[in-house]
Amino acid sequence: MELKGKTIGFGLTGSHCTYAEVQPAMEALVNAGARVIPVLSYTVQSTSTRFAEADEWVATIEQITGEQAIKSIPEAEPLGPSKLLDCMLIAPCTGNSLAKLANAMNESPVLMAAKSTLRNDRPVVVSISTNDGLGLNATNIGRLLATKNIFFVPFGQDDPWKKINSLVARNELILETIEQALEKKQLQPMIVEKWRDLQK
Repeated sequence: MELKGKTIGFGLTGSHCTYAEVQPAMEALVNAGARVIPVLSYTVQSTSTRFAEADEWVATIEQITGEQAIKSIPEAEPLGPSKLLDCMLIAPCTGNSLAKLANAMNESPVLMAAKSTLRNDRPVVVSISTNDGLGLNATNIGRLLATKNIFFVPFGQDDPWKKINSLVARNELILETIEQALEKKQLQPMIVEKWRDLQK
């Protein structure tokens, strides 16, 4: 499905090391003609790390999208009644946010935006980045896999020996996953090798 003219919510949660991987997808969505509305978790807004200063990262996101970021639950709530979003993307999606989404919690702007999208029978695309995807969060991944209108960016183990439970999405497949999700289809294959890519 063509992305031109679509409105995509781009939710970011606190996997700070993954920001550089998802930025190209944000730029590609804009270049494809989509309207991209950034939705930021509180962690993204307030936490500076060696990967990015919080204020600088927020400014970069708003510059790329040309949109003011949604930064609070009250700002995200109207996305439901307005039916503004054609699709909601969470990239990166931490294990913390994954668990809360799987258990119907909406205590952040990103989770409220996701819930608002689901209420309109529209797709939510999850791009996971979690150290416990094959640990305690495996149950939550399974629950979301069985949930209507939840779709995953293909993912795999990023370091099967040093981080045996860690799962990370192939963020270069975000656009293709969204295109399929807009047609209510899961991009396949969904389980892919990730660690070999990182060794190149």
